Amino acid sequence: MRVIEVSRFGGPEVLVPVDAPDPAPGPGQVQIAVAAADTLWLETRVRAGHGAPFFPVTLPYHPGVGVAGTVTTVGGGVDPQWIGRRVVARTGHAGGGYATVALAGAEALVPIPDGVADPDAAAVLHDGVTALALLRLVEVRPGDRVLITAAAGGMGAILVQLVRAAGATAIAAARGSAKLGRLRDLGADEVVDYSAPGWSASLAPVDIALDGAGGDYGRAAFDAVRDGGRFSAHGTPAGSFTAPPADARGITTTGIADVQLSEQRHRHLLGEALHALAERRFEPLIGQMYGLWDAPAAHRAIETRTAIGKTLILSAVAGDGPQRGGQTVGR
Repeated sequence: MRVIEVSRFGGPEVLVPVDAPDPAPGPGQVQIAVAAADTLWLETRVRAGHGAPFFPVTLPYHPGVGVAGTVTTVGGGVDPQWIGRRVVARTGHAGGGYATVALAGAEALVPIPDGVADPDAAAVLHDGVTALALLRLVEVRPGDRVLITAAAGGMGAILVQLVRAAGATAIAAARGSAKLGRLRDLGADEVVDYSAPGWSASLAPVDIALDGAGGDYGRAAFDAVRDGGRFSAHGTPAGSFTAPPADARGITTTGIADVQLSEQRHRHLLGEALHALAERRFEPLIGQMYGLWDAPAAHRAIETRTAIGKTLILSAVAGDGPQRGGQTVGR
């Protein structure tokens, strides 16, 4: 098989494709022919050496925490009827998702419904699940005005659509005209460019802010919430920030710790997200897909914030050379 290996911490260039024997599934595991691997901002931090103490890894390691593909072999104690089925699964702490072949626990498998493409399934493996959990946590209701920062990211784009489906007003905040244009296409009721100075000053107070950005953007989003509103701080790619005491204004605050889900809950919400995709109730915004050869470019796009929506790594174009990377998906 072909797999990405990291032998030293550093920039995206440390993501190196290597040849390795296909991994054999142990008891309770399955082998998956990978079609698409999810990528997360957190993975870029781990690769750069900033994962400890919460996400420690031992070098060398194989990155990639979730895949979509087809089950090819099963280990002991696993129902052989999984063989040949399309599935999406988290690979767990063992990683190994940036590969042509990966292992996953049978308990992590969720079937991909007919009509849902493998890349779309990979795109909701984490972002779709967290988006569904967040909306229930903050109780988005019809008529709410909801500000979404990092709205042009993989999860932000899903949140925009789910907020509108809940009967609320989706106010999408992102950087630059290209991202704002894609958000308009997804149905955002209002868009705001938060690269503009004082961007939040023109906003009417919002009932809810869903902050996936952090830093100065997060602080501005907090300040835009009306007294008695709700604020979710679930992402910090722009850095952390210290908000004023929420109880002074009666604001209910939640964070990423409040959407740490059990494996059972994660599988349930993932199945729900996949069925919503099959019924066309929302669609993931996949802005770019790269082959394994171009895994460094995938991480670079995430870190430089040039990526729009979700970034995926496709094993089908592994080794074809850098000219195959950065394929844009029209949606």
